[in-house]
Amino acid sequence: MRYTKLLALPCCAALALGAAACGGEDASDTGSSSGGNAGSGDQKLSGTIKIDGSSTVFPLAQAAAETFQQQNPGVKITVGESGTGGGFEKFCNGETDISDASRPIEDDEKGACSEKQVTFDEIQVANDGIAVVSNPNLNIDCLTTDQLKQLWATNEAKTYNQVDPKLPNAKVSLFGPGTDSGTFDFFTGEINGEEGKTRKDYQPSEDDNVLVQGVAGDKNGLGYFGFSYYEQNQDKLNLIAVNSGSGCVKPSSADIQSGKYKPLSRPLFMYPSSAALNRPAVKAFMDYVVANYKEISEAAQIVPMTDAQAAKSKAAVAKLAGT
Repeated sequence: MRYTKLLALPCCAALALGAAACGGEDASDTGSSSGGNAGSGDQKLSGTIKIDGSSTVFPLAQAAAETFQQQNPGVKITVGESGTGGGFEKFCNGETDISDASRPIEDDEKGACSEKQVTFDEIQVANDGIAVVSNPNLNIDCLTTDQLKQLWATNEAKTYNQVDPKLPNAKVSLFGPGTDSGTFDFFTGEINGEEGKTRKDYQPSEDDNVLVQGVAGDKNGLGYFGFSYYEQNQDKLNLIAVNSGSGCVKPSSADIQSGKYKPLSRPLFMYPSSAALNRPAVKAFMDYVVANYKEISEAAQIVPMTDAQAAKSKAAVAKLAGT
């Protein structure tokens, strides 16, 4: 499924740069919010919203922030992408209002939030499949999960044909998320059998655009990142199918939503704090995200929630806000 390109990207990138300098303690929001009219332009909302976290969720948060601000010019939203782990660190320290995540919050992160009395809820906002890609010059059509493990779990494979003689006789050159990334946690857990277990001689980055550029610029390059980044760059990447035992499957919107793309399909989340949701602008923004999930996902080139998932997310926002 090919989505339309996100508009005004340079503007949003500037917003992202400002995120790290902003704290989440500003409670100056004014105005009233209504779930049915969130972001409609009828409300005179003002204040700031600070978002950080997953680079996979970043395009969706960016798209939502852009359109929400167009309808509510009194609200300033900053969006960063320090990775899921980095985002939770800021969130639990009270520096941000909403934390983007490509995996569920972990026990140690829950503990950090509890120590700072930051309460929250997990709100699904989209779906994702981790895309395994290569440079177009590297002729690989499909990899089994065992072959992926051989490539990524240890440093042993130095050429691709050491994993399987049918693969190219080319030097292994890998690009993947850094250790603060939820995508890294999810991939290593599902493929390598242990979260955090990975070969060390790959080129890491929490910025998926850097990984795209790395794979596209290296004739032997192979890597993994969120499906939306493949969608935006498919003209310069080769999408590799994954075989988990039931045949080779390439990620698509339908197969990610249904879970057919195994084991690399997953939900994507936003974690708003309950304190932030007491501010009208933050409540209106979260209402806007879950009410307009299809349009926002299309703009961000991210796989949308199903209607059932969206209904659950709307209920979770209302419950956390006490409405």
